Amino acid sequence: MLNSLSGRFLILTTVFVMLAEVLIFVPSIARFREDYLLNRLERAQIASLALLADDMLEAKLEAELLENAGVFNVVLRRDEVRQLMLSSPIPDEISKTFDLRMAGPMVLMRDAMARLFSPDNQIIRVIGAPVREAGLLIEVTMETGPLRAAMIDYGLRILMLSAVISVITAFLLFLAVRVVLVRPIKGVVDTMQRYALAPEDARGVIQPNAGVTELREAEEALLMLQTELTQALKQRERLAQLGGAVAKVSHDLRNILTSAQLFTDRIEGSEDPLVRRMAPKLVNSITRAVSLCEGTLAFGRAEEPAPTLTMVPLASVIDDVVASERLAIADACVQIENEIPDDLMVRADPEQMFRVVMNLVRNARQALVASNKPGQITVTAGERDDTWWIEVRDTGPGLPPKAQENLFTPFQGGVRKGGTGLGLAISEELVRGHGGTLMLKHTGPEGTTFEICLPRGDGTF
Repeated sequence: MLNSLSGRFLILTTVFVMLAEVLIFVPSIARFREDYLLNRLERAQIASLALLADDMLEAKLEAELLENAGVFNVVLRRDEVRQLMLSSPIPDEISKTFDLRMAGPMVLMRDAMARLFSPDNQIIRVIGAPVREAGLLIEVTMETGPLRAAMIDYGLRILMLSAVISVITAFLLFLAVRVVLVRPIKGVVDTMQRYALAPEDARGVIQPNAGVTELREAEEALLMLQTELTQALKQRERLAQLGGAVAKVSHDLRNILTSAQLFTDRIEGSEDPLVRRMAPKLVNSITRAVSLCEGTLAFGRAEEPAPTLTMVPLASVIDDVVASERLAIADACVQIENEIPDDLMVRADPEQMFRVVMNLVRNARQALVASNKPGQITVTAGERDDTWWIEVRDTGPGLPPKAQENLFTPFQGGVRKGGTGLGLAISEELVRGHGGTLMLKHTGPEGTTFEICLPRGDGTF
């Protein structure tokens, strides 16, 4: 109970109400003391009227009047003359004098607290103004014991009343907090727990209905999160199923390509000059296809295999890419140019870098062919102080906005109808494995440029 929000709110409310009552208690007790002293002055003034009516009073009557007034003597000043109206023996000397005519709030509160915490029964002189302008001043002498007892009794009643008020207030606020805050929050928590047990079940998605603005905003944020998570889980399940299917296809395709690789070994021994010239490229293509199938199987198990970094001549890798893509151009008016210096060496995995550039060049070639306009694809490269850079530029129509928004997202960044968008996603992952970056540098009606940046450092410090 004490660890709950409503329980702690109950305790804090009680404490704050009691604190407020304490702040009220000090001026209240000061006011009570002032009223008590003024009441004694008024009683003393009424008792002195008997002497004004009869100059001589019996000692017994005078003592009774003073006892009823609660004072030892009464002094009344009328017409600038102080006159002892009633008197009786004072048991002790006067310790303090209090003038109520000029006392301000702070003085009254200070004197009240001093009297409340002073247990000694003292004799004090109290000066005030007579009621109904019956003189210039009235002065009485009295003891403080009864005053302090009355103040303590009044204070206890105030504290008891404050305690009752604070408990009732805290209980009502406790109920209000449970209804307005705790119950809706508990409903959100219950929804989250149900959703955690079966996140794929759409019935567990929260339906915002809170009346409190902050809680409704939290429910709407949770609704958005649950909706996105449910969709992501469904997509993940579909991708897992697709990955299993691709792994099976890659396994069988690898076996087929391995057999084809055995036949190409014999083709290399052909006497036909054209066959002898084309055979090495066919062998390289089949070798890369086998490697790609093995990489796909590795990806299906967990992740893309780590790159084997060596210093490789980049121009030769790009020559293979250009040669492969030129075969696929057929009758289209598309030119592919390799403008990489022959002496440029980069630290990379040659097979993975072939796949990265191949994906970029193939996408550019397909975009140019689909536009039915002549175009050119240019692969350039160079080096900076800390990086090698490779650019693939084309003169195609540019990427549509949807493709730009989901550029490296699998199954969402495809440009062609029926495209999967896996090429750029795989390329970005391979470049990231090299410690580099793949980014879209520019796209528009005049063409598209992708840039690959590879770090020149070896990753050591």
